[in-house]
Amino acid sequence: MKVGIMTLGCKVNMYESEYVANILKENGYVISDFHDICDIYIINTCTVTNTSDIKSRKIIRNAIRKNPHACVVAMGCFIEANKDYQEEGLDIVIGNKDKSKIVELLKQYFEKKEQIRNLYQDTITDFEDMYIKNFPGRTRAFVKIQDGCENFCSYCIIPYVRGKCRSKDPQTVLSEINSLVDNNYQEIVLTGIHTGNYGVDLDFNFAKLLKEIVKIQKLKRLRISSIEITELTNEVLEVIKENNVIVDHLHIPLQAGSDEILKLMNRKYDLDYFYKKIVAIRKIRPNISISTDVIVGFPKETDAMFEQTLKTCKDLKFSKIHVFPFSLRKGTKAETLDQQVDAIVKKDRSKKLLQLSKELEIEYMNKFKDKEVEVLIEKVKDDISYGHTSNFLSVKIFKKLKNNEFYQVKITQISYPYCIGE
Repeated sequence: MKVGIMTLGCKVNMYESEYVANILKENGYVISDFHDICDIYIINTCTVTNTSDIKSRKIIRNAIRKNPHACVVAMGCFIEANKDYQEEGLDIVIGNKDKSKIVELLKQYFEKKEQIRNLYQDTITDFEDMYIKNFPGRTRAFVKIQDGCENFCSYCIIPYVRGKCRSKDPQTVLSEINSLVDNNYQEIVLTGIHTGNYGVDLDFNFAKLLKEIVKIQKLKRLRISSIEITELTNEVLEVIKENNVIVDHLHIPLQAGSDEILKLMNRKYDLDYFYKKIVAIRKIRPNISISTDVIVGFPKETDAMFEQTLKTCKDLKFSKIHVFPFSLRKGTKAETLDQQVDAIVKKDRSKKLLQLSKELEIEYMNKFKDKEVEVLIEKVKDDISYGHTSNFLSVKIFKKLKNNEFYQVKITQISYPYCIGE
């Protein structure tokens, strides 16, 4: 039977969808394009914003309309947040638990042809183990090491839909990475809902895990998908300082450049702490790329506070800013705050911050003009090769090179969003 899989949202969802695809293939299913006419459609949903909810609903409905005889499966965060969600033609409904049981669930459905709703009211307390040896068509492989979050930032619904922090056994993590490296994956990306909090439920921590991973001899690059500033401890920074296999890029969410807004957000730091930690990071890695997330239009954010956020981002010289207009999520503390910011104001602030991001990106790219960098080729099309450096510069080379190989490349010009190299 043909299966189409659509993934919305974060890298954790991407990893989980890839795991689902792998176990389905192992059991004789054929993975096809989601836009084809398939026997089974699986939608791995997202609920991080209102837009994510709208998109999740739309794709579920489209799948049902595309082939009314198909088995349509909806799973993930949108379902977890909306356990009473109903849609005629939706056949299997699961939240963030039992994704690994997709083969058994499909077998059960096709035997009885009755809707399955496997939803749990209790907070998830165990780590649902997943293990991937192969990411077809990719040079970069993800490894999910952790799930859940207990930070309870006032704007965020994720702790309610992902549950408590749970960590993958460290030996399983090492085994999975070893398998991927043996299968010729040059770059491994560690991912989780709250990645830097790894090991909080074990007698272990993130720094200890990094120390073990960097010992893997064939591993060329190790990337951390995202990490909180408070989890870049001295121990973690020491590992980064001593091991060049850890790439020259960190994604560290700022969320707001105003102490007042950070406090309302229930973030675990103030600007002074953030600034000092960035200085410490750049002391050990002077040319590191530091990207970030910023939410604009949080309740009570004034024009002056937004201007402070712009200044903070300029001063910190981020290499890229991912901008998110504040999205009110039902059940979060931010829902109860007054002085909600008008949608037009949020749109205008987003535009300004995105423009700043582009300026900062180009400024960072220009630091590497006329310099030699190492590029991992990830795609070759029409005799043009595309790849990324350790510090996540997107490089375009007008020459046909070997995919999944490293090349020394001289950056000759900047043509946003690419660095042009030879």
